[in-house]
Amino acid sequence: MTDSGIPYISTRGRSDWVRLRTLIYLRWLAIVGQLLAVLVAEFMLRIDLRLDICLMLIGLSVAYNLGSMAIFPANKRLGRREAIFTLLFDLFQLACLLYFTGGLNNPFAVLIMAPTVISSTVLSLRATVLIGALTMCLLTALIWLHQPLQTLDGSILEMPQLLVYGMWTSLMIGVVFVSGYARRVTQETLSMSEALTATQLALEREQRLTALGGVVAAAAHELGTPLATIKLVSSELTSELGDKPELLEDVRLIGSQADRCREILAGMGRRGKDDTHVKHAPILAVVEEAAEPHINRGIKVIFRADGEIASDIGLDQPEIFRQSEIIHGLRNLVQNAVDFAETTVWIDINWTDSQISITVGDDGQGYPADLIGRIGDPFMRRRGSSRSIQKERPGYSGMGLGLFIAKTLLERTGARLTFANGREAGAEGQQHRRDDDAYRRATGAVVELIWDRAVLEAKRETTRGPLGLNEMIAE
Repeated sequence: MTDSGIPYISTRGRSDWVRLRTLIYLRWLAIVGQLLAVLVAEFMLRIDLRLDICLMLIGLSVAYNLGSMAIFPANKRLGRREAIFTLLFDLFQLACLLYFTGGLNNPFAVLIMAPTVISSTVLSLRATVLIGALTMCLLTALIWLHQPLQTLDGSILEMPQLLVYGMWTSLMIGVVFVSGYARRVTQETLSMSEALTATQLALEREQRLTALGGVVAAAAHELGTPLATIKLVSSELTSELGDKPELLEDVRLIGSQADRCREILAGMGRRGKDDTHVKHAPILAVVEEAAEPHINRGIKVIFRADGEIASDIGLDQPEIFRQSEIIHGLRNLVQNAVDFAETTVWIDINWTDSQISITVGDDGQGYPADLIGRIGDPFMRRRGSSRSIQKERPGYSGMGLGLFIAKTLLERTGARLTFANGREAGAEGQQHRRDDDAYRRATGAVVELIWDRAVLEAKRETTRGPLGLNEMIAE
């Protein structure tokens, strides 16, 4: 589906989301851990360490933190280069500390993966590859370049060489796997957050348009009687002032301006029959309202109820609430069908005593086989598996966001959505009563929506009786 014009958050500059204060807190935790490990090893485990150098390296981290807190404000957010420099400082500080404490024989060597993992969640892929490559180089160097651990009596604490290589292998795999896993999960969460934000924006826009249409219709409803009275009086005065042409012209002007006011009010409404009192409407009216912007786009849109032309539906059709979620969700589905249809789109409405269903289908190519199981996921185009769509429709630039918005909004109303292709659903080869388009079956993409009737249908006592005065619009 083409982009619906809803802005979404860009993934560029993700490092700007990280506060410097957050990394400072993490570094304080690392400083406390490093200090405790060095002191316990020196004074409790009786390991002979270069305590002066170790404390100096830990002091560098302390100085870095204190300097950052003194120079930058508490709400400082890191740019890309600043974030890379900060993580590289942590990487080399820990590598130097490992050099003086046994290299890969030190069980805390696993912590050297932390900068790469953090980079994978907040920085670009290029920055993550850079930090990851440096981490691997440092791990490789630490196999041979390190000060061995030894006790105060001169005993060397060193693992067999086979275990050292095993530790190196596990750390190399860990750098790639953990950072890749963290990056993928972060991207999935980010995409879903962006899509939900776009969904909320779309819903708010639809609610504003609905409210605006209701205000205009209410104004037309309230002003209809006064304007009719003005028109009636002006008509009577026109017949009585035939001998006074100077007054007759003014009376005719009043009547024409009253007519103009009525035309303006009627034209400002989207359908000329909305009203803030009409919180519910027959299901066909709601579906037609949702599909209206896409009816005259060169594709025939046919409404059917129980296989018959929808215009023949009687007064016994269900009345449902005019929810913005339903209108905007259906509108997106109809837009998608019209975009990919060859000639015709069918909208089938059916209901039983327990369920109400709406099916939107077209005669296009249908959903790509490699995406049929992921329809409704946002930003599918970024994952590289939508090339078949580009081949079928070169001008297509959608990312699946429109279908995600439609699916999310409709599911809020209790709808259960099923995406399929007409051929897979057995639409081809069926014997139809007529050959015209009105009775054909969809052979392309098909979306079926099913609601429990008790959830969607407005109660009868709320759909009958006098409406009363228009209520004040809440600010």
